[in-house]
Amino acid sequence: MKKIFLISCFVYTLASSSCSDFLDVKPTTSADAGTAIETAADAKVVLNGLMSKLASASYYGRNFPLYADSKGGDLTITSQGRGYDYLYVFNHSESSNSYSSIWSQGYHCLAQVNNLIESIEKLKTAGSTEDFDNYLGQALTVRALIHFDLVRLYGEPYNENKSALGVPTVTKLLNGEAQELRNTVDENYKQIVDDLTSAEPLLSKAKANGFINFFANKALQARVYLYMENYTESLAAAEEVIQADIYTLYENSQWAESWSTEFGTESIFELGVYPNEGDLGNSSLGAMYRKAGHGSSSILGYFTASTSFLDKLSEDADDVRWSIMAADELSETSTHPGKRLGASYKYSGSTGLAGDKKSANSTAVNIKVIRLSELYLIAAEAALEKNAPDRQKSANYLNEIRKRSPNLPAASAANITMNMIEEERSKELFTEGHRFFDMIRWNKTITFDDDLGAISTIHREKSIDRTFYKTILPIPLDEINANPAIEGQQNPGY
Repeated sequence: MKKIFLISCFVYTLASSSCSDFLDVKPTTSADAGTAIETAADAKVVLNGLMSKLASASYYGRNFPLYADSKGGDLTITSQGRGYDYLYVFNHSESSNSYSSIWSQGYHCLAQVNNLIESIEKLKTAGSTEDFDNYLGQALTVRALIHFDLVRLYGEPYNENKSALGVPTVTKLLNGEAQELRNTVDENYKQIVDDLTSAEPLLSKAKANGFINFFANKALQARVYLYMENYTESLAAAEEVIQADIYTLYENSQWAESWSTEFGTESIFELGVYPNEGDLGNSSLGAMYRKAGHGSSSILGYFTASTSFLDKLSEDADDVRWSIMAADELSETSTHPGKRLGASYKYSGSTGLAGDKKSANSTAVNIKVIRLSELYLIAAEAALEKNAPDRQKSANYLNEIRKRSPNLPAASAANITMNMIEEERSKELFTEGHRFFDMIRWNKTITFDDDLGAISTIHREKSIDRTFYKTILPIPLDEINANPAIEGQQNPGY
């Protein structure tokens, strides 16, 4: 029998070890499936490896946030053929440009997570007196995060058709003959919420740079509930993080510098990226958004801000978020004689390529998965959208982020709108992996700035919405070849 590609990431290899001596297998510095643990210190080693895998190029280190930003309308390309333009033009099929690395890396990480969870459970059953709670809580939270990311890529929006197919929910180690099929979107989300709520009481409330704590879990709950349109629970989770005063928003004078600083006061969950250890250099996330040629001839100017995004930011010339923008290759050219600050330098540390390690010749920058500013924006949206809207509370939360545009008038209970919140999310979370997912869950039309680079495409129209089948990725051909039954569950249109 052919083995499913997904499940090939899950094969629980014991090598020469028997079942009886499984718990004697020594852990390594990576989170390999089959690695066992004996102590809480061993569990931490496994989590170290898992966080490194989350920060890889195939996942949060580049491909996942790049997917969401390149397709959301706030970015565009100025020329085709430089690389990754197939994302922007939606040139996907099950056999070509399927962008399957997130699928394979996501399920590979789930193998590590489930290995850790099952190992801890075995040790507890065997009577271990070690305290594994915090590590178990982190593993459950990561399992929820991965399933949440995958279902957003491969399933219909929860608020459109939660009975549609999502992704295989995998909560145990699988053997090599397993042939897992897709669960529904609803089933995926139920497991996500179950993992998050089960993890919550196990987690430490202390700051945990590079790892997950109680507040990272609550922040992820706020995000998940927002996508489910469970606004009451989303608001409650967001407020628990905000009101704890463990994390604080940056003042305007601090905002630019925050991108050249590790684990700042807003960082709730941040993945470490270090020189010679996960640093992607000229193929990093930061390299995707810099001006062509800046720092290296290998920097090709892959993506730049769309005209519509720059128009939003231009509402206030003193908006602090201009501080990470710089001239792109179109600036002061014959076709664009004025300055065009379309290049984003968040993930370069600064417009001078400072990185965040304060070390020479390194532009490595950690990946900020969840920041406090997002929680304020979630709270603003949830307060406005819940069954009994609290318009004043919504305005108050929005204004804390809107202050970054000091010349714009404050929102009030009388004038606050969803459009104001949507635009603030766009400006604040630019190039952080949110825009496409936001536009899809809001059921908005995405209009692409194709004219800027004279981009023509046969793969999508200039404007699309979530009725376009390619807003959902295809199940990869490798998966279908390994597991023929899943071919009958391919997303419509492919």
